[in-house]
Amino acid sequence: MSATGREEPDIIAPVDNSRSSNRPAHEHVARFLASVENGDDNRAFTVEEERHVLRRIDLRVLPLLLGAYFFQQLDKSALSYTSIFGLSEDAHLVGQQYSWLSSILYLSQLVFQPLAAFLLVKAPTGKVISIAIFLWGSTLAIMSACTDFKSLLGMRFALGAFESMIAPSCIAATQMWWRRGEQTLRAAMWNGMNGLTFIVGSLFTYGLGHIHSDTLFSYQIIFLFCGLLTVCYSFVVLIFMPDSPMEANCLSDREKFIAVERLRANQMGIVSREWRWDHVIPSGGISSFGNLILESFGYTNFQSILFNLPLGVIQIIAILGGGWLATRFRTKGVIIVLFATLASIGTILLLVVPRSNKGVLLFGYYLVSTLAAITPMVYAWEAQNTAGDTKRKCTSAVVLVGMCTGNVIGPQLFSTSQAPEYRPGLIASLIMFILVAVLSILTELYLIALNKKHAKKREALGKSANTVDESMLTKDKMDTSKVVELEDVRDIQNRNVADKGFADITDLRNEDFIYVY
Repeated sequence: MSATGREEPDIIAPVDNSRSSNRPAHEHVARFLASVENGDDNRAFTVEEERHVLRRIDLRVLPLLLGAYFFQQLDKSALSYTSIFGLSEDAHLVGQQYSWLSSILYLSQLVFQPLAAFLLVKAPTGKVISIAIFLWGSTLAIMSACTDFKSLLGMRFALGAFESMIAPSCIAATQMWWRRGEQTLRAAMWNGMNGLTFIVGSLFTYGLGHIHSDTLFSYQIIFLFCGLLTVCYSFVVLIFMPDSPMEANCLSDREKFIAVERLRANQMGIVSREWRWDHVIPSGGISSFGNLILESFGYTNFQSILFNLPLGVIQIIAILGGGWLATRFRTKGVIIVLFATLASIGTILLLVVPRSNKGVLLFGYYLVSTLAAITPMVYAWEAQNTAGDTKRKCTSAVVLVGMCTGNVIGPQLFSTSQAPEYRPGLIASLIMFILVAVLSILTELYLIALNKKHAKKREALGKSANTVDESMLTKDKMDTSKVVELEDVRDIQNRNVADKGFADITDLRNEDFIYVY
């Protein structure tokens, strides 16, 4: 209801880009907005229009990201699936060679993260994703021809190099298409494909493992099938994945404008295609040895594969549930502590329960699998708290370097010589889970301190110290919080004289940026 008593439509305020901050919206975004302004004087849009555009994005972009992450997880996990079908014997692996086949992939990803960050700044995101999928799918298919440690090691290194693109690409796409309040659940969704991989991959392996060939080992059949399936999917992404909201042919010009303008509240920019040097700045073991640990409980190879099915379901529930909890209660640190605690309890059960008690051991193993919920929250945490196009990609690379380092070290903590208890590896994992819980609390406290620092800076500049973070508003609050009366448009524009929503500046330099927990 307006001041005059009239009921006005729900309008989202237009923003006058010509009067923005001393660092204007980046040229790539500014040119797009200018082209829209020249063709359409009505720059305001309703809440329903925004919801419609969000649905269009969810139905087009999100499924493609889900598929990309699914195939990445499927292909890199193929080694684990084949481990109980005679891979070590057929390829004549000895000592720590199997562990190195797992570690080398993450070592390769670690090495190639800087290149991944550079390509994601300079190259179209959709094309980068599709080409990376094609290359790693081809690599896995070619790996079916490998029959010794050296050739397998070389191809696993190449597989890691091409797969190094997918996690930072998914993070970049999430930042590019969704508001910060929407990002946690979307990141949980595409990361939840890790659990679906356990289900589908186990079923694939169970079926393919029954094929008896005079020319191919079981692991070669699995590699070939998964690799060729991935290559086919790469063409789907090439055709249907937009490079950015400004270049999405699946959206009308009006929808493109709304898709871009709704992200202004993120205070993060969108895409620049410009590399800026002033912006630069525990897992693996149990996952790689998971099937071998299950087999150590006394199950056959086919039984071990089938027990991965409920594990996949548990991971999906944990990942999506964790994303929902973090969004609902607006605290990732506490939720990470929760899942780290569950994983620690599961690890303790694996350490202390006798191998004769299969049911309790299996329960402990499933508890450890809930740790998968932490990864998407870390991805979302980093994505939501970093602004500036180059810095976003570089920070993602740094996070993934840490992840890769853990995955390089993790398999080395385990060895087939530790069977059946795997005590050294489990004890090391337990220590890491506890450290994750401690670090998550420290991170949350650090973000609180940064928000207080920004509030003081806003106050010193004559702005309000307390400001509403519109990027984190949920749909149920959207109607009342984002409605702007027509008579108040001028006031809103004056408030945004120093708006930096599309400026390509880092979060630390933008006093209007609000860190989320």
